[in-house]
Amino acid sequence: MAKSPEPKTETLAETENYLVWNAEEPDGETTYHVELGSVTVHFFKEEWEEFLELVHALEG
Repeated sequence: MAKSPEPKTETLAETENYLVWNAEEPDGETTYHVELGSVTVHFFKEEWEEFLELVHALEG
């Protein structure tokens, strides 16, 4: 059985306790991941864009 290709990942931001990264999946979809301690939140592109709007609303 052929092995599925691994997604290409990139760290977008990192602190001592938190990590945000994305993955280019083999099917062409980009997913985003926010690691908050023992919890990881996964987003598809459209969800990620909405989440960023929410975070930017906190700034102002």
